[in-house]
Amino acid sequence: MIFGIGIDIIEVDRVGRQVSDSKGFREQIFTEREINYCESKKGKAQNYAVRFAAKEAFFKAIGTGWRGGMAWNEIEVVNNRLGKPEIIVHGKIKKFIEKKKITGIHVSLSHINNYANAFVIIEKF
Repeated sequence: MIFGIGIDIIEVDRVGRQVSDSKGFREQIFTEREINYCESKKGKAQNYAVRFAAKEAFFKAIGTGWRGGMAWNEIEVVNNRLGKPEIIVHGKIKKFIEKKKITGIHVSLSHINNYANAFVIIEKF
């Protein structure tokens, strides 16, 4: 059964500026693993932006928005060994997911030049 869905689109340059200009923005929003991944890529602004969009879409899918002490960097977007994006949750968000008995989190990412978007489906069996 679908618990929730979320979608987000964002301008790559907007996130790129935040990452470059705002002290602490990266660490507040992204995990160390995400930062290392994005910094290793040629199009790092696109990679940051698409991960930001996935986090926004995730908050929409769980139906709470960003509140209740949940932190952006408790949502981690990683690629599995085949390159498929996955979401791993930590901290208060992990506790929320467990409390709601959520059993599946699916994410699809896309980016092109100036825009990045993400779609999240959350399942509860």
